[in-house]
Amino acid sequence: MTRLRLKARLQHPAAWWLWGLGLATAASRTTNPVLLLLVIGVCVLVVAERHDPATVNPLPAFLVIGAVVVAFRIVMTALLGNGIVGETVVMTLPSVPLPDWAAGVRIGGTVTLESLLYAAYDALRLAAVLACLGAANALASPRRLLRYLPATLYDVGTAVVVGLTFAPQLLTDAREVRAARTLRGRDGRGLREIARLTVPVLETAFERSLGLAASMESRGYGRAVRSTTTSRRAATGLALAGLVGVLAGLYGLLDASAGGVLGLPVLVLGALLAGSSLLVGASRDPRSGHRRDRWTWTETVTVVAGAVPAAVLVIASVQGWDGVVPSQQAELPAVPLLAVLAVLVAAVPAWLTPRPREVAP
Repeated sequence: MTRLRLKARLQHPAAWWLWGLGLATAASRTTNPVLLLLVIGVCVLVVAERHDPATVNPLPAFLVIGAVVVAFRIVMTALLGNGIVGETVVMTLPSVPLPDWAAGVRIGGTVTLESLLYAAYDALRLAAVLACLGAANALASPRRLLRYLPATLYDVGTAVVVGLTFAPQLLTDAREVRAARTLRGRDGRGLREIARLTVPVLETAFERSLGLAASMESRGYGRAVRSTTTSRRAATGLALAGLVGVLAGLYGLLDASAGGVLGLPVLVLGALLAGSSLLVGASRDPRSGHRRDRWTWTETVTVVAGAVPAAVLVIASVQGWDGVVPSQQAELPAVPLLAVLAVLVAAVPAWLTPRPREVAP
C-alpha cells in the first residue's frame, strides 16, 4: 500500500478554525468525561502532527488554563457547594452558619462525591472547549485568518486576534525572562520570583505592541474609509434588522409557545440581513490581498472532519442518548460508541493534510 504524499504547505486558516469550532461545538454538547478527554487527545494529536512551525505552540498554555479551571471548580464546590445533594460522603469540612435567606448556599460542611463529579464534568467541558481553541490557534495563526475577514469586521477581528495571542505570548516572554535571570545566577522560586518577572514581561509586551502599531501604520493600516451617508445608513439598517431577526429567531426556536415553526425561517432571514450589512460595508472599504492561501480537497476534508462530531453530538444531546450527559453517580458513565467514532473522525486531518513548511505566518 503506497503512502499518500502531499506537498508541504500551510493549509487555509479558515479550514483549521472551522475544524476547531466544530470540535468545540461537540465538546460543548456533552459532559461525558470519556468523550471530553478524547476530544482533548484528538487536539493534542493533530497539533503534534500538523503544528505550524513558524509560530509558538499555544496549546500547552490552553491546557494549563483548562487544568486550573477544573481544579478551581472542584475546590470551590468543596468549599461552597453547588446544590447537588448526594449520598456518598467524601469529607466533612468545618461549616459556617448562614442566615435563613441564604438557603442553598453553604460554607464548608459535608462534601459528597456526586457534587464533586458534577463540578468536574462541567469544568472538564470548558477545558475541552479551551483545548479546541488552543489547537486551532496552534494550527493556523489568527493573524493569517484576519486577512480573510470582511473589511467591516476587521477592527473586531484585530481585537479577537490580540486576545487569542496575548496570553500564550506572555507565557513565552516569561520563560525567556526567567531563562535570562537564570543565566545571571538569579534562579529564585515562589511568589517573589513571579513578582520580579512581572515588570520585564509586561515591558516586553508593550514594546511588541508599539512595534506592531508602527509596522501597521507604515503599511497603510488606519486609513480613512471613503463612504457616503447613504451607504452608512444602509449598512446600519441592515445590521440592526439582522440582529433583531437573529434574536427573534432564537427566541422562537427556544420557546415553542412563541411560534416555534417560524423560529428557523426568521433566524435564517436575520442571518442573511446581517451578512448583507457586511457586504455593504465591505464594498465601501476595498482591501487588497497578498499571497492568498489555496483551498483544495484537504481543506474540505478538514472541515468535514470537524463537522461530523459536531453534528453527531448535537443530535445526541437533542435526542438524549444514554451517556452523553451522564448522571453524577459513583460509577463509570456509559459511553455511546457512535459518539466516540465521531470524535475519532476529527483526528483524520493528522494524516490526510499536508505538513506545514517553514514559512512566516
